[in-house]
Amino acid sequence: MYFVAAVLVVLSGLFYAAGQNEIGSFGADMCRYGGAFCDNPVYVLTGAGLAAAWGAFVSVR
Repeated sequence: MYFVAAVLVVLSGLFYAAGQNEIGSFGADMCRYGGAFCDNPVYVLTGAGLAAAWGAFVSVR
């Protein structure tokens, strides 16, 4: 689950950069298909936090 959380954190950063027009034509494609995430990358970051919390919850010994 920590791997999923890490991937979601990276995706959140990519969506933020794409929303700020910092990564060129790749960002334009990202925002065309995931416009809601470019406008609000905190949604993906929240998912990362939930995945990390779930990973911590299920790994308690």
